[in-house]
Amino acid sequence: MSEKAELVGLRVLAHPLRLRILSLLTGTAMSAAEAARELGETQANVSYHLRRLHEAGLLVIAEEVRIQGGLAKRYRHVPGGSPPWDHDDPEAEQLFAATLADELRRRTESRVPSGRSAITDAEVWLAPADWDRAVEVAHQLGEILHAAARPPRSPGTRRVSATVALFEMTRS
Repeated sequence: MSEKAELVGLRVLAHPLRLRILSLLTGTAMSAAEAARELGETQANVSYHLRRLHEAGLLVIAEEVRIQGGLAKRYRHVPGGSPPWDHDDPEAEQLFAATLADELRRRTESRVPSGRSAITDAEVWLAPADWDRAVEVAHQLGEILHAAARPPRSPGTRRVSATVALFEMTRS
C-alpha cells in the first residue's frame, strides 16, 4: 500500500496538531509559517503535517505567493466527502477517537464559563428513519459551521468548539 493510500484513512487524522490545522484552515488559507505562528508550533513541524494532510486530499492549495525570494503555498481545508469511518481499521478508529477526546479536553480548557453552550451525549436505540435524520442534521451542522468559519480573531466573531461523532454500534 502506498503512503498516500495509508494517509487517506483515519490515521492521518489521528494526530492532535492535524485536527487543529484542519480547523484553522477551514476559516482561511495559510502558509506553513502563518499557521505555525497561529498555532504556536515550529514552521518545520506544521509544514510536515500540511504536506501529509494535502497528500491525503484534506487540504487544497488555495494560492502560491512569493515571499522573500521563495514560493509559499497557502493551504485551505475544504470540508466534505465521506466520513473517515469507512474502512476496516479498528486500531485507527481507536487512535482517532482518542485524538478527538484529547482535543476536546484541550478546547474545554478555553471554555468561557458563562458562555452559551449545548452539550448532548447519548447511547440510544433509534428507528432507522430517526437515525438517518440525526445523521443528516449532523451533516448540516458541519456544513453550517464550515461555511461560516472566518479567519482567527476576525472582528465580530467568537472562538467556538464543535465536536460531533455519530456512529452505529454493534448490538450488545
